[in-house]
Amino acid sequence: MKRLRKFVVGLVAALMVTTGTLGGSLTLPTVAYAATTSTTQTVNLKAEAGIAVDAKTGQILYEKNGSQALPVASMTKLLSIYLVLDAIHNGKLKWDQKITISKPIAKIAKNTNLSNVPLREGHSYTVKALYQASLIYSANGAIEALGSAVAGSPHAFVTQMRAQAKKLGMTDAKIYNACGLTNKQVGDLGYANVSGKAENAWSAEDQAKLSVALLTKYPEVLQTTKITKMWFQKGTQDATKMENWNWMLKGLSASYSKLHVDGLKTGTSDAAGANFTGTSDHGGNRIITVVLHAAHKSETDPSRFQQTQKMMSYVYNNFKTVTYQAGSQLAGAKTVTTHDAKEKTAKTALAKDLKLWIRNDQVASNATAKVQLKKNLSQKGALEAPVKQNQQIGTANVSLKGDQLGFLGNTKTVKVPLKTTQAVEKANVFVRLWRSIVALF
Repeated sequence: MKRLRKFVVGLVAALMVTTGTLGGSLTLPTVAYAATTSTTQTVNLKAEAGIAVDAKTGQILYEKNGSQALPVASMTKLLSIYLVLDAIHNGKLKWDQKITISKPIAKIAKNTNLSNVPLREGHSYTVKALYQASLIYSANGAIEALGSAVAGSPHAFVTQMRAQAKKLGMTDAKIYNACGLTNKQVGDLGYANVSGKAENAWSAEDQAKLSVALLTKYPEVLQTTKITKMWFQKGTQDATKMENWNWMLKGLSASYSKLHVDGLKTGTSDAAGANFTGTSDHGGNRIITVVLHAAHKSETDPSRFQQTQKMMSYVYNNFKTVTYQAGSQLAGAKTVTTHDAKEKTAKTALAKDLKLWIRNDQVASNATAKVQLKKNLSQKGALEAPVKQNQQIGTANVSLKGDQLGFLGNTKTVKVPLKTTQAVEKANVFVRLWRSIVALF
């Protein structure tokens, strides 16, 4: 029975697509229905904190203590990798570029009590090799070497990390190094005025923000995070077989056939316990989950992955996705008041597709919106004529009736570009004059 229940809970979304039109101009939403054979309605998450979000919009689908800042250990490396990929895309680093290892970094890499690949002082390794070691094997020395190459020194890289975290809205982040070890464990790369026990910490919400940003800007990271095994320096005396610490990947010990996990990063320390940022995609419906401080009774304890499976299965079995296609009109944003136009109102519609998750007991019409006009196109809160057909005039701030979780960033709405569906022509001078006179009375 336990196996049967496990199978049912993990049953993933089957797609049923329905489309239609209303009145010739209103596009009905496309709905992807999740499997409803499971009766799971809540998540008994056995971890200090956790969150599940949509990978594009940041819509929160489950949350427990999401704003509580906690040590994140090696999940730190996702922030470091974000900056490394940024440097590569900007031409500051190249994949085949060689990085020479300093004495302090070599010392970290030699510590066999930590996750590492062997890096020799004075020897050089390619950016690509260090990048792969950082993501697949969580190699601490490798990511420190990359950080120093990006910024010039470990502390300069930490400064960049702090600045990037702020840009991403990671409000509770405390950052001391690129790898996630304690200040003492990084030795000479640490800070003299900081406690040796200090380590990087932020909330599950902040980790989700980081992960959404990383996958949005650099989706190619998944091509590496999904690799289960790879050799480092194969054919040399330092050859190391790297096995991914993400045991939920296909073929590894915590994999589950109904959840197509292809990332992202684990993190483990005495203070942090067992952490995991996971991501899974089913029929184009990608979610990100974060587990902070799950049990870690031994090196083989799979608790963090079991808790991740709970969250992922809960989402895919209790929610369906609704796509409001470009051209759709949502309640609250079908028309806007105009100023100095022939017509006193103008019809509007979404300028881009929007995908939202709604519970199986909800309906697509639960989505409503409030219009926010561009300042340069508004006058006294109304749309200033003239405006071209299909011109973007602002945003529709979309929310779901009854939704208590909202979106990352402590907001209940997601912004979608809003456009006019027809030209808004300016009224002639006589009409405008008459309206001004009438307004006086």
